[in-house]
Amino acid sequence: MALSTTRRGSSYLFLIPAFVLYSLFVVYPLFTGLTYSVFSWKGTLRDTFVGFANYAGLLTESFRDQLLPALGHNFLLFAGTMLVQNTLGLAFALALSRVRRGKRALQTMFALPYLVNPLVIGYLWTLLLSPTFGPVNSLLRGVGLEGLAMPWLGDPATALPTVIVITTWQWVGFPMLLFSAALGGIPQEYAEAARTDGATSWQVFRRITLPLLRPAMATITILSFIGSMNTFALVYALGGSNGAPAGATDVLGLLFYRAAFASGDVNALGTSSALAVFMFTFIFGSTLLLERVLRRRT
Repeated sequence: MALSTTRRGSSYLFLIPAFVLYSLFVVYPLFTGLTYSVFSWKGTLRDTFVGFANYAGLLTESFRDQLLPALGHNFLLFAGTMLVQNTLGLAFALALSRVRRGKRALQTMFALPYLVNPLVIGYLWTLLLSPTFGPVNSLLRGVGLEGLAMPWLGDPATALPTVIVITTWQWVGFPMLLFSAALGGIPQEYAEAARTDGATSWQVFRRITLPLLRPAMATITILSFIGSMNTFALVYALGGSNGAPAGATDVLGLLFYRAAFASGDVNALGTSSALAVFMFTFIFGSTLLLERVLRRRT
């Protein structure tokens, strides 16, 4: 018993560095932001306690007209991520599961883009999609598809779908790796027994593989939701702080940036802190609800 207590105590010692870092860089900023949100500010000087007045300011007509469209764009990004990125990630994982040579190299190639800073990815694609000298439109014109050569990031109708495609290009390797790991954990005996009973490849996938992938799907769905709600760097690089063109790519992260650094409001610190607390509460609560629903289905 004494030995067990000693081992437990020593294991806690290894958790102290992680606990200190988590408290310093996560817990402390959260409480600081909450404190800032209930005071009015004159620049960086704290003024008076205002309670929920800063939160009420988020519901004014001028701010609400930006908040609701930005939130809607975040949800569209999430829907696009689930439909395009994660579907392709599963397809690539299934294809790679049948590869015998060069599998590691292909996985590395797919995973490399999401290791690059989103700002770099955004500026790179801004150059690639340039309507004047971008190679994408030049290639389309070269193969006789002039009708498809357009300002992809300059048209409100195509800007957000383009952002979804670029996001998919960068992050498709992440769900691919998770699905590959999940596929590797499925015993081959299940599929072999089903084929012995006459099941087709599609029936094996639908009745055996897909149900056993549900835990991985739940994890990927939750991470995709959090990533879509927190997106900032990529859309900032593609459309600037105003979500150009005409706010078509505006998201909550850009709205927070404008409230904090580009609004010109003397109480910018209080308003932006209230928005940050709202974003955290909304994302955290939605994630808990989503996790509970997915866990029941799994």
